[in-house]
Amino acid sequence: MTEPSGETAPEAPEDVAPTEDVQEDVRQGAAEPEEPGTAEESASAEGPTTDEEPPPAEEPTPAQEPATAEKSDEPAEVDAAEESDAPDGAEASRESAGTESAEPASEASEEPGAEGGAAAEAAGTPELSDAQAELAAQRELRAKIEARKAEKEGPLASGAKLSGTAADLLAAVRAVEGGAAAGSAFYEAPEPAPRRPTPEAAPAMTVRPPVPAQASAPAPGTTAAVREVLAKGGAPEALAGQVAAALGEGAAQALLDDPWQLLAVSGVRPEQADGFARALLGAACGPDDPRRTVALTVWLLERAALQGHTALEIDTVRAGLAGHAVPDPGSAVEEAVSAGAVLVFQEEETAEEEPEEDEESPEEAEAAPEEPASPVLLGLDRYALAEESLADGLARLVKTATADTWEGSELERAAGAHGVVLHTGGEASRAEPVALAAAARERGLRTLVAVHADGGRRALGPAGADAVTVAALLSGAAGPGRDEDGAFALDVLVVLDAPQLDVETAAMLVESLPDGCRLVLSGDPAVLGAPGAGQVFGDVIAARVCPRIASRVPDPGPLGELVSGIGAGELNQVEAPGKEIVIVPVRDAGEAVHRTVQLVADSVPRAIGVPAEQTQVVTVGHGGSAGTRALNAALKQRLNPGPGRFGGYDPGDRVAYAPVPGRTVTGTVLSADAEGLRLRCGDEELLVPKERVESALRHGWALTAHQAAGLRWPAVVVVLPGDAAGGLSRPWVYTAFGRAERHLSVVHGVDQALPRAVAEGVAPERTTRLRPLLEALLAVPEE
Repeated sequence: MTEPSGETAPEAPEDVAPTEDVQEDVRQGAAEPEEPGTAEESASAEGPTTDEEPPPAEEPTPAQEPATAEKSDEPAEVDAAEESDAPDGAEASRESAGTESAEPASEASEEPGAEGGAAAEAAGTPELSDAQAELAAQRELRAKIEARKAEKEGPLASGAKLSGTAADLLAAVRAVEGGAAAGSAFYEAPEPAPRRPTPEAAPAMTVRPPVPAQASAPAPGTTAAVREVLAKGGAPEALAGQVAAALGEGAAQALLDDPWQLLAVSGVRPEQADGFARALLGAACGPDDPRRTVALTVWLLERAALQGHTALEIDTVRAGLAGHAVPDPGSAVEEAVSAGAVLVFQEEETAEEEPEEDEESPEEAEAAPEEPASPVLLGLDRYALAEESLADGLARLVKTATADTWEGSELERAAGAHGVVLHTGGEASRAEPVALAAAARERGLRTLVAVHADGGRRALGPAGADAVTVAALLSGAAGPGRDEDGAFALDVLVVLDAPQLDVETAAMLVESLPDGCRLVLSGDPAVLGAPGAGQVFGDVIAARVCPRIASRVPDPGPLGELVSGIGAGELNQVEAPGKEIVIVPVRDAGEAVHRTVQLVADSVPRAIGVPAEQTQVVTVGHGGSAGTRALNAALKQRLNPGPGRFGGYDPGDRVAYAPVPGRTVTGTVLSADAEGLRLRCGDEELLVPKERVESALRHGWALTAHQAAGLRWPAVVVVLPGDAAGGLSRPWVYTAFGRAERHLSVVHGVDQALPRAVAEGVAPERTTRLRPLLEALLAVPEE
């Protein structure tokens, strides 16, 4: 869902030692899959309970409140920089807190569960849900895009002029693809170690193709065949639907030929796939089995994509394979490349002029240090295609736009003169690209504004009436029509919340624009990045191949001052005379849950005037003692108690729904019938098919910062329990605090970890290829 992707790099969950009880291991993996973007969570999903109902109007006591609190029965009016009384140990992070940066690229796959597999099995109906129709439209569009690209002259220049290891690897791949060779040793070594013989009983290796974001419902016969194979290998039969959806019609035979393809199911760990393979193959498999090494290589890259990477350095992949007991990681990478499961890249280096002989002596030339070569990267073809298509599409827009002189603001003048323009700024600056769109319409140009989420469209006020979401635009549910080439009937497209664009979505969007169309990408580069792979907005900014207009409009009020300071790395003391900012110190996670419920249900509605249904809770992760699961359980008990008779939900429950992976829609449960749950999401009603309730829906009183990105609420309660310290970063704090329009309460239990995260917690860069691709296509020759 939309959560997850400049944030703190997620901690990789520790590997669990293999166990002989294969069925229990895989059942555990299906019931509690790792949350993309969080470390493995050992805490219970049940929220803390108390023996008695908290007083309805209980407020922070004077001993707990900062000295600036006016009255003990009102929320404390303090500065966000005030330190809490939490004990020193409160800032110690634990592994289950995870990090926000690995928030799900696919919210639908976060909690598949054993029952989720059974639900997927029941999806054999020929009727398509709204989400499936949207995905079908995207797949049809991608097919048109690929056909259109194939008609262009010459292949893309990516990967040209390689040298060293990269050249050897690429040459081998081309030889294998052309049928001239079957793969050979790719790395130079004085005496290569002899290859381990493959067991005679091992059948030919099957390479798993890239899995689409959500596969269509598998045929009942396919699911039944997969169930038999799973039972034979001791794996839960409830996984049959997920396996069939991931591997397609031949899923059963694919598992028999290559049991490690079980890793295609979200939540299945390598050690569980190893146990399944041992049960099927017996002694015919080992840690160096080529099928295992290829599957592990693909699994590592897919896992990295959940953290935002579109590729990984080859040494990182080798280290990951070594961590999973692969005897020869170098040979494993070689096997994966020769099989075509992964691709190898090394960006072309800019040639520099060689100095004349009389400029320096030979001795000086030998002593001069050599520039480090570009790293060799490994990636999956789906992200490679997306990045190259996106770079090619942006270059096309830049080169085909006709420069014109537009009068008006700096942004309007830049848009008139260039095909692609970047606009950066905070929440208040969104009015500038909206004004640009209005001016373009007055010039008679076909213009559209697209936002990340439906809530972002409503936040534009009257101007949002003509805006659409990016998802609705791509699916054809909203926006202009398309021509025979699949291009939109547009002259200007303004995209707000551009940091939330992942590389695949951005590629489909840009490839859908006709030649000469102007594209304006607007957003705040300080917020958390896209929940999927890539950092499109950051890469385009860093490439410096198109103009960037930085807004000078500051965000107003105490909240604007606080968030602006966080963006600069400072947690400033801010005067909040209207109780815009309140700090509520807590000692432990149980107290954090208690005070959060109290704030949402009583304090904020009474003292601030914002009702509970307009107050949003934001926390670091899904698991842990004060994660979204625990908080949602406690908030439901207080705000909308009920038996959860509709798959755990009751009418009136606030929910977060992922219609497609990487996008979160918030709403309220209206009713349920034989088809599924019916939700009210903004002004629309949505149907969640009953087979998707388990996997794509969760309660929504509490969200992660990734899920909340692109949305704003009148009041926000940010929960920072002591075990969340390890998941904090400056982008996370900036994003979470910036979701509030009128009031922000901070349930503070991380002591000095909060100011330290703001000052030092810069999110690590994602490994992507878009920037060098753009630089190569649009580099301006130096005079």
